[in-house]
Amino acid sequence: MQSDARTPFVENEGSHPWRRMVSLGDSFTEGIGDPEPDSPGGHRGWADRVADVLASQADDFAYANLAVRGKLIRQISDDQIDAALALKPDLVTLCAGGNDVIRPGTDPDAIGEIFRDAVARLSSSGAAVVVFTGFDVGWNPVFRSFRGKVAIYNENMRAIAEQHDAIVADLWALKEIQDARFWADDRLHLNPLGHHEVARMVLRTLNVPNDLQHLEPGPLPPRTWRAARRDDLVWARTHLVPWVLRRLRHQSSGDGLTAKRPDFG
Repeated sequence: MQSDARTPFVENEGSHPWRRMVSLGDSFTEGIGDPEPDSPGGHRGWADRVADVLASQADDFAYANLAVRGKLIRQISDDQIDAALALKPDLVTLCAGGNDVIRPGTDPDAIGEIFRDAVARLSSSGAAVVVFTGFDVGWNPVFRSFRGKVAIYNENMRAIAEQHDAIVADLWALKEIQDARFWADDRLHLNPLGHHEVARMVLRTLNVPNDLQHLEPGPLPPRTWRAARRDDLVWARTHLVPWVLRRLRHQSSGDGLTAKRPDFG
């Protein structure tokens, strides 16, 4: 019995059915926070990790990653979907909207409508489409105020996935990474441990057997209240202020950058 490319692989039915994977999105999918000098673009990330596992189980597997850091959902829809469809993938991952949701004044329903169009276009190609819920940011004091918007966005995304038979990879439920030890120093991107856990979750969602094991981070070093506040100030000066200034200037960290894997390789 052969698995349908639109549905998660069922273990013990043979090799997984996918041979051409394309990943779309922003810094999360590009792999920012997971530096790897030998990887294209200097970053690895969860998508590369998933592709490595899938490639190990199929000699003719091919993978492209069109994600570019800082991109909003409209930019992802306009710039990446046609390029992805031209590659004729049978497996597409789409994580988009996070940069929109954390911008003050944005409407998660309006973001959802753009997402709806993107999923419809990808799904109409016949490829299996994997979409992602947003992170549960309730544990994070910097982004906690956006938790309600993320929850609304997630409900819209789940309804769209149901409508178009997409597969949902649930970041909201991934409790393992609701811990500062899985995040990079900028507190916005996952570190290598975080990307590893997301890769494990995506493979579980696809029901693809693999040897990836949970990696337990070491304990956080003890800090005094004064030291913690000093670290917060350093973080704000190094990461938060530049991020705010880019928003005010209508700039993006991805301006002028291109995809790290624009074609199958």
